[in-house]
Amino acid sequence: MKKEVIAVFDIGKTNKKIVLFDSSFNLVYENEIRFNELTDDDGYPCDDIEGMIKWIKNTTEELTRNKDYDVKALNFSTYGATLVFIDEKGNRTAPVYNYLKPMPDGLLDDFYKRYGGVDEFSRITASPAMGMLNSGLQAYYLKKAKFEFFTKTKYILHLPQYLSYLFTNKIVSELTSIGCHTALWNFDKMTYHKWLGDEKIHLPQPIKNTTTYDININGKTIKAGIGIHDSSASLVPYLRKYNKQQFLLISSGTWAINMNPFSKDALTIDELKQDCLCYLSVDANQVKASRLFLGHIHELNANKLSGFFKVSDNEYKKVNTDRNLADMIFNKNQFLFFPNGIPSDYIGNIDMTSQFKNFSEAYHQLMFELTKIECDKIKLALDKDDKTADFIISGGFNKNELFKYYLTKNFPDKNIIAADIDNSTALGAAMVVMPEWIKP
Repeated sequence: MKKEVIAVFDIGKTNKKIVLFDSSFNLVYENEIRFNELTDDDGYPCDDIEGMIKWIKNTTEELTRNKDYDVKALNFSTYGATLVFIDEKGNRTAPVYNYLKPMPDGLLDDFYKRYGGVDEFSRITASPAMGMLNSGLQAYYLKKAKFEFFTKTKYILHLPQYLSYLFTNKIVSELTSIGCHTALWNFDKMTYHKWLGDEKIHLPQPIKNTTTYDININGKTIKAGIGIHDSSASLVPYLRKYNKQQFLLISSGTWAINMNPFSKDALTIDELKQDCLCYLSVDANQVKASRLFLGHIHELNANKLSGFFKVSDNEYKKVNTDRNLADMIFNKNQFLFFPNGIPSDYIGNIDMTSQFKNFSEAYHQLMFELTKIECDKIKLALDKDDKTADFIISGGFNKNELFKYYLTKNFPDKNIIAADIDNSTALGAAMVVMPEWIKP
């Protein structure tokens, strides 16, 4: 007898996964793939969107024919800060731009002046000024810098909704994708910011993440979800599990996103300047968050250390926590790699030979510094009268023992919990698309 499952395509910046959950939301299948980056019309690296679409469609086709699984629903969780521009026939009119692509100098100067200056605009939209990472401004960029693409564009979708559109043919939007540093949402009025109307840039009104549409694949009817932003999706299982117990979720991967779904404090301009922002939950509530490019910085610098000590790039996974060494480094509280505690893509030039005996020692120092920087970010996400009891670590760093140990040293009054929920992002996407399967 076939097992009834929900299929979720969990699209990260680095890894793309297909994940299947059964009717009790147990993980029954997972497969991961990576795509080589291509380049956009300016030669800047971007995702291989065609390759990704082909893989998604082929995988879905195979799953509907699979003798072991009966696919009842399909959904998509993806990284944010990415817009897809399409014409009335659904053809893409522009490249899917990388959110790390630099915004042209001066392009936003008049824009910010028109809407109260950078600080006030950022406060209202709960979006630090980050160029292309403010995904709504990718639409402004298209109009001002790529007008030939803009004139062909009929619809603008966030990436999760675009992947859903490929199956449903529905033009929709939803709050989790809008409320993630997009510069689209007026948090004072809880509606789209007026700049979109001024620029005649039209986005669909958001609908609930629980919305589904029936689609037909190989003669089989399946419920297709409208997609969800990955960070907000990862919150869903914990909000269900912990009910009203206050926690902070450290969702770790390429980015470490520190999410406080119980915050009542409004963002300050100072917090915005330190890269704090607000997300919107599936229930349309504010989620105060801070961010660090932790996974990206870690990968680059762990590889740099591996090269210096002539070990494999995965050597850091074999490092055992030496508590005496870790305590000594913690108490010394000295930044060798990142002077003044400021993270960068690559560690500064230091004399490795005189400082460290081996890779393990150097990695202990690297993780001390990265965790210390991350702790400063965590503090920004906590309210002034913080009542958070638990810090829950999901994603890649919940397996990094040094990260957890240094986190405990920095926050001795908190319970540091390595998440026992696998694939929380995909699980959240599954829960919103099949809420009737959730048991009390």
